[in-house]
Amino acid sequence: MQRAFPNRAEAGRRLAERLTHYRGRDDAIVLGLPRGGVPVAYEVARRLGLPLDVFVVRKLGVPGYEELAMGAIASGNVSVLNEDVMRAVPNSAALLELVVAQEKLELDRRETLYRQGRPALDLRGRVVILVDDGLATGATMRAAADALRKQGVAKIVVAVPVGAPETCRELEAEVDELICAFAPEFFHGVGQFYEDFSQTTDDEVRETLARTTQDE
Repeated sequence: MQRAFPNRAEAGRRLAERLTHYRGRDDAIVLGLPRGGVPVAYEVARRLGLPLDVFVVRKLGVPGYEELAMGAIASGNVSVLNEDVMRAVPNSAALLELVVAQEKLELDRRETLYRQGRPALDLRGRVVILVDDGLATGATMRAAADALRKQGVAKIVVAVPVGAPETCRELEAEVDELICAFAPEFFHGVGQFYEDFSQTTDDEVRETLARTTQDE
């Protein structure tokens, strides 16, 4: 089968071609979802002449049923809850407290490692281009979009190189703009559309963000 993209960097370069209407805008910023979204976002930001930052999101899965999300926490000390799940799960308040404590440790670890002392960029009133390496279920992207709304951004643009058609259609109704460069009919997973879909490491994320600072 012909793969759509050789790697995440090339996917980011092609995705940037769909976002040229944001090139050089003073009010726009590119945010990469770690880990795999960051190398894609780096190429988008570089080609559009926009600042790049990372937006860390951790889903709050029900213990034992982790795919069922009680909500999410994100960069900027933001939390969002799924009230329907909270009502349906016994002892949800106690479970939430436990899971938030665990996931906040991981979120803080990633923030500290990735930023290396650099402060998070102020997102209020900005046009945010939220980038990942692909959309399967879209759960993490939805959590990120919800968290960004709570931070008072002006516009949320979700941009991905590839996505499941149904997920892209659903998400398009939930954000201000959706750019999905490739939405193949036969979609089984994001990785099937990359020749190299090796896991992006924490160190690669950290080095990419540090390189962004040097590029400025």
